Amino acid sequence: MRAAAVLNRLLGFKGTVVDDVDFTGTEMIVRVRLRAAYLVCPCGKRSQARYDSSRRRWRHVDFGRWRVLIEAEIRRVDCAGCGRVRSEWMPWARPAARHTRDFEDMAAWLVKRMSKSAVAHLLGTTWETVDALVARLVNEHLDTPRLDGIYRIGVDEIAYRKGRKFLTVVADHDTGRVVFVGEGRCQHVFGEFFEALGAAGRARIEAVSMDMTPIYRKATIKHVPHAAICLDPFHVIKWAGEALDLAYQTSREQDVKISVDGLTHAATLQKVRGALRQPAEKHDPLRAAIIEQLRRRHPRLYRAWRLKEDLRLLYQLPADQAAEHLRRWINRARRSTIAAFVTLARRLRRHRDGILNAIHLQLSNSLVEGINAGIRLIQRRAHGYADLDNLIEMIHLCHGGISTELPTPTP
Repeated sequence: MRAAAVLNRLLGFKGTVVDDVDFTGTEMIVRVRLRAAYLVCPCGKRSQARYDSSRRRWRHVDFGRWRVLIEAEIRRVDCAGCGRVRSEWMPWARPAARHTRDFEDMAAWLVKRMSKSAVAHLLGTTWETVDALVARLVNEHLDTPRLDGIYRIGVDEIAYRKGRKFLTVVADHDTGRVVFVGEGRCQHVFGEFFEALGAAGRARIEAVSMDMTPIYRKATIKHVPHAAICLDPFHVIKWAGEALDLAYQTSREQDVKISVDGLTHAATLQKVRGALRQPAEKHDPLRAAIIEQLRRRHPRLYRAWRLKEDLRLLYQLPADQAAEHLRRWINRARRSTIAAFVTLARRLRRHRDGILNAIHLQLSNSLVEGINAGIRLIQRRAHGYADLDNLIEMIHLCHGGISTELPTPTP
């Protein structure tokens, strides 16, 4: 098989022919030409109206120790379809790119898993080149109708820098994708997302999950008043845990008379706190025995623990029983005379609808919390971002549903 035929098979470019190959230093220059006589505009329309031409090179994936450059004549077409003079579409590269599609796909796949500096070193290019590839790929994605068909969203904030610098992150519950990232944590930033949706998009929004941050709740009521606000169950249970901690602290630790064989008083108190904080279904025999001693010797602290556990039960009941259970829990907490739980009862009564909406729609903010964990990984991998735009681009690339596949299939 001739060398040109071998290269045709290796490159796999459709509609092209390898004319010549040159080796200079560490570079392999492969000269190719298109088989078709007609021109294809990036808009997709075919034409014979050639405007002018020039020769151009594209960086390709390396072959062994050789850095591969694809060289070809590229013509400009006077397109009647879009009414512009544009460089013709090339089967191996995206419009206006100076790297082949395979090179860009490999760089995008790698940058999701490595720092840009490491990717640049591996591919033998510069950090600026990798950054430009990411920016162009993300901008193409942001130009697509990614905001169409959104019905249920989750919103949360994440700190990206010291000094209370936050990003607002919005994700689609049905696809798991990030659909919006805005600088700041305020009504205006979340409102920018709703404005980008347009009137039709806002009308489609059915539910918004969030934590207890009032700024997001106010923006939701302002822009999509018909949407159900769903308060994250994790934060509700967290409130109960904090109320139990406060009840334990106000009971004066030295007054807790619990004995555990073989343990000092300080070690016993640690076991007591662990038993109070841990869910009842995860108690080992020792912690179950501690709770039983609390029931007999410290009924007030035991009632606080029981209130915490009964609130957790709210999210395990069938949806049609949740409203009655929550009503009874609030009444019990108000009558408990335990200050922390009386305050919590008032708080939950104010947020009753949001709590029940989350139960009926089976929505939590765990999706956005998971995305935030991924964002922190992106920041750690790069040791932080001086340019916020670069961080936002990486968030969209890694969590925005942008497909990145290696140019060669893997098992």
